[in-house]
Amino acid sequence: MQQYALLIGNSDGIGLATTKRLLERGWDVTGISRSKSSIGKKGYHHIVADVGRSNYPVLLKKHVSKNTVDLCIYFVGIGELLDPLNMNDEPTIIDVNLTGMVRTASLVIPRMVNAGRGHFIGISSLADELLSAEAPSYHASKAGFSNYLEGLALALRPRGVQVTNVRFGFVDTKMAKGDVKPFMMSVEKAVDHLETCISKKPVRYTAPTAVIPLIKIRKIMMRFGGR
Repeated sequence: MQQYALLIGNSDGIGLATTKRLLERGWDVTGISRSKSSIGKKGYHHIVADVGRSNYPVLLKKHVSKNTVDLCIYFVGIGELLDPLNMNDEPTIIDVNLTGMVRTASLVIPRMVNAGRGHFIGISSLADELLSAEAPSYHASKAGFSNYLEGLALALRPRGVQVTNVRFGFVDTKMAKGDVKPFMMSVEKAVDHLETCISKKPVRYTAPTAVIPLIKIRKIMMRFGGR
């Protein structure tokens, strides 16, 4: 049976590389992003839409009503350093990173439940465990993102629908900001990890695992007043 994937935010980075990998594996794929796609292969369809705009739910609902989605991956993520004198971007970061994912899940997952199958993956971050004075909106959005997806996974598994929260460290994309980027991972390596998630369907997947001890140390430092 032909498998169909819906990828949100796939015009560059991990999303673009995943699109190409799935097409190579024989999937039919639809991508939704703010930008036009460079992919012109058979089996690929692209929709230009912004998850932060009011027309996004309408476009998504119209699309999913016509298709049974086997796999949906939410790649969208934005982040900026906090400027206390100009906080106009703060609500947008929360809306795109967290609310956009929930909005997507609320339209895609009921269709999966009715079909008795499907897999929803969200790309979170190891930032979900940490407070941040530099980028509080990004870290808060990822904390909510991970918490929501993992709770959703528990609720949906008895219904035949799988949910996976993927927590990456630094991946070599435009989202990798900061002077220190330990254990930087290539985009292709990130897609390798996603293929493992698609195959095994875990509730939580963290990569690279070598970063986990650093996160624990960072949390301990923060308890004693460090930043």
